[in-house]
Amino acid sequence: MKRRTFVRKTIQTGIAISAVPLLDNCTKETTGILPKRTLGNTGEKLSIIGFGGIIVSNIEQAEASNRVARAIDQGCNYFDVAPTYGNAEEMLGPAFEPYRKDCFLACKTQKRDAAGAEEELHASLEKLKTDYFDLYQLHAVSSVEQVEQAFGPGGAMETFLKAKQDGVVRYLGFSAHSQEAALLAMEKYDFDTILIPVNFVCWFQGNFGPAALAKAKEKGMGILALKGLAHTSVPEGQSSPYEKTWYIPIEDETISDLALKWTFSQGVTAAIPPGEYKFWDRAVGIAQNITELTEEQITQIEKASEGVVPLFNA
Repeated sequence: MKRRTFVRKTIQTGIAISAVPLLDNCTKETTGILPKRTLGNTGEKLSIIGFGGIIVSNIEQAEASNRVARAIDQGCNYFDVAPTYGNAEEMLGPAFEPYRKDCFLACKTQKRDAAGAEEELHASLEKLKTDYFDLYQLHAVSSVEQVEQAFGPGGAMETFLKAKQDGVVRYLGFSAHSQEAALLAMEKYDFDTILIPVNFVCWFQGNFGPAALAKAKEKGMGILALKGLAHTSVPEGQSSPYEKTWYIPIEDETISDLALKWTFSQGVTAAIPPGEYKFWDRAVGIAQNITELTEEQITQIEKASEGVVPLFNA
């Protein structure tokens, strides 16, 4: 199948492949070091793999420090954490402190009211041993009602805007588990970033992602990806095979490689791997040797999604 025919067919079904080349806007400073991409209109350059704070939750402080130091050595300069990740903030704070001035630190809150968001913001700052965040995000926005609450009287956005005015945060964003909620949030405010699942199964089988990414690109936002290495949901009655994921990650290394490259082909600045450390290593290995997807590989990854239950649907 010719590439233009493939793209035309996917557009007709509402599943458009991005025209952004995988390596566009991507710099690689040294062999073996993570490449960097520019974050939307901010001008910030982030490593294309971000370090999710949950990686250091529930481990010894020495091991947490070793994992952060290794990530820095691999070229990672983008770290993301949240209060809901167990004791991740407490563990990441001391481990990350020596590198703070050279890195981009993102945090989040699930509080939708101003008072709750303010309390959580300052608690996070203290635990992470910093006096500012590069990016602060509404976390896991899952419904239109949550967006309305955050933007309503006494809502969390009052805290967000004040924190930015006061220099406590540099950029504002949100993470979303609902495409409808994401679209509404982008209508209500010119956020700097969106953090959203950009996953081949969700895209091809759930039509989740195309509309939100198109809107974000139109607004010049930085696009940060979740679930690039996710496969499917855990069957009812079973538990996740991994402590730090609520879903089933991709185990097959060939599909992992194609899936993450596909995620980056959608114009993503950076992707955060699953919380288990083995998937951090795998993602870094893929990113350090990043290449363009061929037409045949795009067809292969679409076929690999067939019959798989997506984590999210539009």
